[in-house]
Order: sequence, then C-alpha cells, then structure tokens
Amino acid sequence: MLMLLAVSISSIIAIAYIGYSSGQQALSQSIFNQLTSLRESKAYQIETYFKNLRSQVQTISEMPSIPNTMREFQEAYQELKQQPVNPEWNNKLKTYYEQEFLPRLAKNVKGTPLLFSYLPKSNTARYLQYHYIANNSNPVGQKQFLQDPMDGSKYSEINQRIQSVYRDFVDEFGYYDMFLIDIDTGDIVYSVDKEADFATNIYDGPYLTSGLASVVREIQKNPSPGFVAVSDFEPYRASYAVPAAFIASPIFDDSGLIGVLAFQISVDEINTVMTGNQNWQRDGLGESGETYLVGEDRKMRSTSRFLIEDPKGYLQAITNYGLPQEEVEHIRQLGTTVFYQEIKTEAVEEALSGQTDTNIGEDYRGVTTLNAYSPLEINGLDWAIIAQINRSEALAPILQFGRRVLFSTSIIVLLVTAIAGFFSHQFVRPIRKLTKGFKQVGAGETDVKVQVKAKDEFRLMAHSFNEMVENLHHQQQLVKEREKENEKLLLSILPEPVANRLKEGEEDIADSFPNVTVLFADLSGFTELCDNLSANEIVAFLNELVIAFDEAAELYGVEKVKTIGSGYMAVSGLSVPRIDHNKRVVDFALEMIRILRSFNRDRNINLKIRIGVNSGEVVAGIIGRSKFIYDLWGDTVNIAHRLQVRGAEDMVQVTEDVYARLTDVYEFKSISDIEIPGKGTIPTWSVSLN
Repeated sequence: MLMLLAVSISSIIAIAYIGYSSGQQALSQSIFNQLTSLRESKAYQIETYFKNLRSQVQTISEMPSIPNTMREFQEAYQELKQQPVNPEWNNKLKTYYEQEFLPRLAKNVKGTPLLFSYLPKSNTARYLQYHYIANNSNPVGQKQFLQDPMDGSKYSEINQRIQSVYRDFVDEFGYYDMFLIDIDTGDIVYSVDKEADFATNIYDGPYLTSGLASVVREIQKNPSPGFVAVSDFEPYRASYAVPAAFIASPIFDDSGLIGVLAFQISVDEINTVMTGNQNWQRDGLGESGETYLVGEDRKMRSTSRFLIEDPKGYLQAITNYGLPQEEVEHIRQLGTTVFYQEIKTEAVEEALSGQTDTNIGEDYRGVTTLNAYSPLEINGLDWAIIAQINRSEALAPILQFGRRVLFSTSIIVLLVTAIAGFFSHQFVRPIRKLTKGFKQVGAGETDVKVQVKAKDEFRLMAHSFNEMVENLHHQQQLVKEREKENEKLLLSILPEPVANRLKEGEEDIADSFPNVTVLFADLSGFTELCDNLSANEIVAFLNELVIAFDEAAELYGVEKVKTIGSGYMAVSGLSVPRIDHNKRVVDFALEMIRILRSFNRDRNINLKIRIGVNSGEVVAGIIGRSKFIYDLWGDTVNIAHRLQVRGAEDMVQVTEDVYARLTDVYEFKSISDIEIPGKGTIPTWSVSLN
C-alpha cells in the first residue's frame, strides 16, 4: 500500500512536472517564433526603406531639373563673393551664434563650443547666413519658411522660385534636410532648412568631419552616374548634435560631374517602423517587448521603447546599470537613445558577427529577456536588429500554470493518500492523456482529441480540452481559408510583386518604370449597338469580348491594366521586364482586330476598334486606401490614349519610338501628325492587318 501510494504520488508529481516543462518549452518556442517573425518583418521594412531611399535619391539626382538648379545656384553663389558684407550684418550674425546656436549646441555636446569654430569665414557664407538665418524673423527650426529675404540678389530670386517645392518634397518623404553641394569647391550652395551648415564649405569648414562630408568624399572617390553614398547615424552639430545620417548621389550635366545632391535622414521614419508607430501591443510585444537597431559601434540606431513610455524610469535604470552619466544626460537632453545608448549583449555581438538566432540573456538595462536577432542587409551600413521581450512577462502564463498544477497536485495527493489503491489508476490515466494532448497541441497539432471514460472532473477537463482544441482547429481553418480567398482576390486586381508588397504592410506603393509599352483601345459603334440591347445582353456581349482580349493578352505576354466601358488598357514590360515589349503589344493589338472581326462575322454586326500604342517611362502605383485601384500615369500613357482617340478604325496607330524599334518587323504607313496638349505635334505611323 505504501509502495503504491509512493508510486502514485511520484507519478502525479512527475506528470505535473512534465506538463509544466512541456508547457514552458512550448510557450518559450512559441514566443521565440513570434519574436523571429516580428524580427523578419521589421528587418524587411527597414531594408526596403533604405532601398527605396537609394532609388529615390538616385532618380532625383538624374532628373533634368536638378543639374539646371545646381548650375544656377553655383553661379549665384559665385556672384555673391564680390558682394560686400555690412559690419552690422557681421555683428548680428555673431549675436545669433552667441545667443541662439552655441547655447543650444552646448547642451548636447562635451565641452564648450567656441564661436570662431562655427562662425562662417567666407564673405558669401556670411552674406547668405545673415539674410537667411540671422536676419530671418522665423524662429529656430522654421528658418526654411523664408523664401525671399528681399535683398535683390540673383541667389534669392532662385531660392524664392524653388524653396517651397523642395521644402514640400522634404516634408512629404520624411527627410530632415536637402543639400546641393558644389563638388569642385565644397560649398553648400543650397539647403532647405537653412541651418548653421548653410553656405559653409564641406572641405574646410566646421563640418568637414561630419557624415555629410563623408558622403561627398565617397562620391569624389566614385564619380559615376547612379552611385549612392550613405553615412551612418552620428551627432550632427549643425542640427545641435541630434543624430543624423546622410544619403547622397552625384549630379552630372553635359560637362561632367558638377555637384552632389544630399539628404539628411531623420531617425523618425526608422522609429515609426521599429515601434510599430508606438503600438507595441498590436505587434504582439506585450508590456515589455520591443524591436531595435544597433550599429557596428554597438550603439542604438532606433529609440528605446522604455525611453518613450517612461523616460524617468528608463534613465534611472540605465544609470543603475552603469551607463556613464554623460551619456545619460545626452539621452535626457535629446530625448533619444540613438548613438548614445551602448549595447554590448551576447545577442548584439552575435548579430553583428553575421549570425541569426535566438537566445535568453541580459539586455542593455540588465533585465533578462528572450531575444531574436540577425544582421541587416543594408548597403553601406553594418547594423543588427533585435526583437526582445522580458522573460518575466513572456513566461508569466507558464508560471501561473505551474501554480495551478501545484495546487491540483496537492489536492490529488491528498485524495490518493485517502483512497490510493482504488483511485490511483483512474487518476493517472486521464492525466497522462491530458498531458499528451497538451504536448501535441504545444507541437502544433490541432486535431487532437482526448478520450476519458471516467465520470469525474477529468472527463470535464478532457471535454473542455477537446472543445478548446476543436475551436482552435476550426479557427485555424477559417483563417487559412480567408487568407486564400483574400490572396486570390488581391492577385486578381494587382500584379503579384505589388500584391506581396501590399501584404507586407507597405502603404504608399508607386514605382517608376523607364521603358514599357502602353496600349489603349476603344470599340467604335458600341454605343449605337447598346441602344438595341438589354442591360444583361450588353454585359454578356462585352464580357465575352473582353475575355477574348484577356486570353490574347496573356498569350502575348501583355498585362491588362483596366477596362472602362468599351475601353481597354494594357501594358507590357511592367511586372515582368521584356526586351521585346514593343513587338508584343503591337502583335496583341493586331490580334484584337482579328478577334473583333471574327466576333462581327459570328454575330452579323459591324463593330470597329481604334488602338493607340506608345513606349516610354510610366509611373505605376496603388491609388486609394479601402477601395484601391492599380493604375498607370505619365506622358507615355497620355500620348497612347491620345493616339487611340485620334486614330483611324481597325488600325494600330503608334508613336515614333515604337515605329523606330519595329520598322523592320511591320509595314508601317506614315500618317498625319497629331497635337498633344503641352507637347506640340508628334509624328505617327499606322499598321493594320493585310
């Protein structure tokens, strides 16, 4: 009896321990899986953000207006070298630095910044900083709203013309500032924000060791079109030592390299991604989880959640953990941990060495956390990403489960002690079944069912367990079915690459495609035909014809964009780059004519079709939020539509670009020029079925 009692009690304790251990392991693995998924999602967003920045800066630097503006500012800047600077202006500029700039800077840097180190040396810099900064009535941080200081200079005339355009661009795309820099002299001939770096020299001025100077030097070493240089975040003294990064690309004209287009990157966009717009609980990070970035210097590149939520408590925690008081004070003054919070944890060291994994260890506050980490693939930056959550919060459910198991075990032991011989077998069997069921659920199985024949609490527990698992299985099936339906619907209206970006959470999706071919087609005589048909007949009639067009488009490698009434728009070379996109579209256009003629013969009707085809650059993107469409726009689209409107029936009208590429393939006929609003007249050609 004693042996049976001992065995029973030991079994109960063992089962409780196994259940607890299995639950702890399953819960830990589930949390690690969640952290890993979140880490990958955030890493993709950050990597995509920098890829988009590089693409954007490269594209802008190659726009025709940028070299023109660069040359204008260079000439205007050189003219000001002969402009005298009034002594009163010098005094007012000196007063601005002594009373505004230096006191603000001194709060955020070591030591005492000296006036002569920052006061502009050149005549031009003093002239421009006086008119745009010192004599600017707008407060610090709003100097960019002055467009014309009314000094009558050619420089101010140019600034007045473009300032609002560039300022709106900087605000729209989340940059901090924009610069135009003379590559030969190093002069910052233009900036949007008009801070203390405005009009200074990047080669020998006060900011020659800054990140801005480093990207300019990088471009000097790689003076080729399309090159993009990036600098890491570091305190930038022109912005009062607020951490800033820079991205730049060369500016070329017919004479060669003439300047540098640079942007100052704010950490705000990065923080928005890493904090989920400060909605950590929505990201599944509970009360203590966060994702953050660390640079190769082991310092943060995004702001800590705990500084945002509880600045006082966070500063006390890092002080207690041993962070130097000077760094703590910088964090307090600037309200950010970027560049000032040093992190030398095991997770950071392994991630920066190129490893991707999970672990449990102390974080930068001395708190034990569950971590998922990996390096980031960002050209020019050696960063790591860490997703973590406090161990105490992550494992709280298993601790609660442990207390319940302990309580239940104590009750069972008392019962076994009283009637050990009779009930021991009945107690052990259902517990084992339930434990096995919990293990299977913990392993991801949702079709588990526990059968308990006993008519007691264990049967109720098994019934509750089975109901729980059944509900879980049902919910998973519903989620999977809904995901499949949503994905199928999404792919029916969007190209697959765009659909994937939308599913990843990207909101403003717009891409430039330098060379595609666009087709517009419209049925002639359809309106008159509809007068003799019912609504259902019209829909069936048009649907049959559009399906035939769609099948032909797929056959020729052409993508349908949309149909509007009797109009049909398609493109080739968009989602899938194609060298022969011009020929594919013209072949498809001729096939549309064949389809319509066959359609006319079968139904004894006489519909005609007008088709316009043009090649060139387009912008494609999603318009709208809850009810969105995927559309194309640009001059290429407008001209193709104009060709269709002005074109003859049952022939394909093309532009000179299409004609030049396919002149050896088709027999073209030159037809009259057409007027394009805002573009003048353009020559056109036609090709038709023999």
